[in-house]
Amino acid sequence: MSTLDRFEIHEHDVLVIGAGGAGLRAAIEASASGASVGLVCKSLLGKAHTVMAEGGVAAAVANVDKQDNWQTHYKDTIKGGKFLNNWRMAQLHAQESPERVLELERWGALFDRTQDGKILQRPFGGHSYKRLCHVGDRTGLEMIRTLQDRGVHLGINVYMECTITKLLKDDGKISGAFGYWRENGRFVIFKAKSIILATGGVGKAYKVTSNSWEYTADGQVLAYHAGAEFLDTEFIQFHPTGMIWPPGVIGILVTEAVRGEGGILTNREGFRFMQKYDPERMELSTRDVVARAIYTENKEGRGTPHGGAFLDISHKGADYIKKKLPSMYHQFKELADVDITTGPMEVGPTCHYSMGGLRVDAETTSTSVPGLFACGEVAAGLHGANRLGGNSLSDLLVFGRRAGVHAAEYSKKNSTLRKINEQDLQQAEKEMTRFFENEGENPYMVHQDLQELMHNYVGIFRTEDDLKYAIENLKKLKDRAKTVKIDGSRMYNPGWHMAYDLQSMILYSEAIAKCAIQRKESRGAHSRIDYPNTDPECGKWNSIVKKSSDGEMIVEKMQLTEMPQDLKKLFEEKELIKK
Repeated sequence: MSTLDRFEIHEHDVLVIGAGGAGLRAAIEASASGASVGLVCKSLLGKAHTVMAEGGVAAAVANVDKQDNWQTHYKDTIKGGKFLNNWRMAQLHAQESPERVLELERWGALFDRTQDGKILQRPFGGHSYKRLCHVGDRTGLEMIRTLQDRGVHLGINVYMECTITKLLKDDGKISGAFGYWRENGRFVIFKAKSIILATGGVGKAYKVTSNSWEYTADGQVLAYHAGAEFLDTEFIQFHPTGMIWPPGVIGILVTEAVRGEGGILTNREGFRFMQKYDPERMELSTRDVVARAIYTENKEGRGTPHGGAFLDISHKGADYIKKKLPSMYHQFKELADVDITTGPMEVGPTCHYSMGGLRVDAETTSTSVPGLFACGEVAAGLHGANRLGGNSLSDLLVFGRRAGVHAAEYSKKNSTLRKINEQDLQQAEKEMTRFFENEGENPYMVHQDLQELMHNYVGIFRTEDDLKYAIENLKKLKDRAKTVKIDGSRMYNPGWHMAYDLQSMILYSEAIAKCAIQRKESRGAHSRIDYPNTDPECGKWNSIVKKSSDGEMIVEKMQLTEMPQDLKKLFEEKELIKK
């Protein structure tokens, strides 16, 4: 009997791994193109991380500020990303976002409305105009509801609570994926002509994060082992406002919409400190600036009792707050026993988003591996050194759609399913079962040490010595993670899931630290105490990470593609010189 006969097998033209906004949008488009689509999610359908995106989706539909247009949105995105963005991705994003939002509305998304019935928009940090289309502070939830409804009606096959552990190739091209059902531990094979990765970020490598348990960099690392490259992994965004008290809720996101609707940040002395760090934009400065400001206020002894800042929206009145920020009102009332209509909330920076990820082609979202595509947070390029709030939701709509189109197109051109290599299956099976034969420690202890290491040494502020220490200790953690021991069976075994996730988190953390040590400047979300200034020379390249033929991690610099003249003209001369 062949190895293949022992496993459950499913066949599709396009396999989408990840069922958040990007994955759903990709699956919808691939299905609409006539492809047979399988959608795999690590958790339950509808529990995607997109639901935690609250403030809005950025698109220059110009319903509130008539002078807004795609050119201004493009400029804001590039300036926010400190000119390290893939210019073509930023252009496509700014141009196509309005239509993607209006399409969502046609599919049944219920946005908040202006007096004349158009989609209402609110201001957000780094955006020149009121640009964020929103549904109170539950925008991501409404997007997922709409996309999920659309996907289910198209008849997309959904495989829930399934973890993919290996991408399979034949003659260098994608042939399928190997994984297991989280519930019973049984292995499963998906044969596919093309695969789209939409698996999100890496937040669970950090101690304080707004990210849910699914965010373990598994998509990035699956692609890396298949031969794809990482881009700009050093840029990890710390959202300035996460909950910091009580201990059980540390890191849970406090939406930027609170500041967009008029929330004010003060230190323990009652001083509105953002006037010191960005007097022009104040609380609506970019996330990297606000996060560093809160961190600095604490370092210098002006922090709040639990090490953060006060964020107050109570001056807007109870009715306004409950209408505009219903989730925030309930979140603080139920989790922290704080009434935000009568007093301030206590907030602090929380690991939120990875600007880096897989290097993809701007037009098609394809990686360097034939048949492998990526969209959403797992893919890099659009956001440069720092993402603007609201751009993640329009990103997943624009590039989710593009991924679906091109993956389906690739499947049509490569119409025969490729072979599944039996040796690859045996190796993939062994990689997952070996944990039960190990004699090492509990995986949760290794995870705890990883989070402490990344929090303390590869956090908001970085130094050469700290990064060297982190890289050295990540090697030790990698050795420990290889030998972690799992007890019990493969059924309902969260320790087993963690043992696998650890391998991905540690490898991607190593990429973050190695790219951070290479970038000897401060730019966007990457802040070096020993190199506090932005170096124009460092603005000419992106960081690239790839796997060598002998399995080692190679970190290189890749020349940034120059922006065309017509787009350069949108910027003032002094902005281009300073970059």
